[in-house]
Amino acid sequence: MVQTSHQRTLSSRTTIRYLLHLPNAYAADTHQRWPFILFLHGRGERGTDVEIVRHIGLPYLLDQQPDFPCVVLSPQCPDDVRWPTQDANIIELLDTLLPTLHIDPQRVYLSGLSMGGEGTWYFGSRYPERFAAVVPICARIPQVDGFPEYAERLKDTPLWAFHGDIDDTNPTDHTLQMIAAVQNAGGSPKLTIFPNTNHDCWAKVYEDAAVWEWMLGQRRV
Repeated sequence: MVQTSHQRTLSSRTTIRYLLHLPNAYAADTHQRWPFILFLHGRGERGTDVEIVRHIGLPYLLDQQPDFPCVVLSPQCPDDVRWPTQDANIIELLDTLLPTLHIDPQRVYLSGLSMGGEGTWYFGSRYPERFAAVVPICARIPQVDGFPEYAERLKDTPLWAFHGDIDDTNPTDHTLQMIAAVQNAGGSPKLTIFPNTNHDCWAKVYEDAAVWEWMLGQRRV
């Protein structure tokens, strides 16, 4: 199916804009329960025109592959703020939208790139019980008190982080510190550092079938 744009007014009277992808077979079988991915975009896609969220990352891939076998929610972050400021809005959106969709509650995943990778670390650490797997890409450490140590809450959550080794936007050390926090708590996160790769490593991740096989094989119990 076509990835469609939406907006919703929340209890705070804030309007949140988002893209929603439904698999081609979604309408044919209302008994099937689909895996669900929350995707968080980067700094360049903030604003009030949700169509720009399509430009890179997972939403871009979805427009090329409308048969992608997951329900995918891609909300838009407002101008001049970062994802942690949207905590209440994102959680309310999930809590109101997911019950209306044919979702497998054991297969809810989280991923994002750049500023959205920071948001992935943040929401994954804040709400580890919600996600079956977390995939942050070229992320910085969340600029929130308690990080990177707070990532210890991801010790029991399947996690695969990615970064380019010559990233001149978010230095690779940010991901290494977050991974170390999870490991120090007893977790066993996966980490891929791409050699000779700058900030825009997300295409390598989202176009890799092995990443999807790993992610969609995780279930929350």
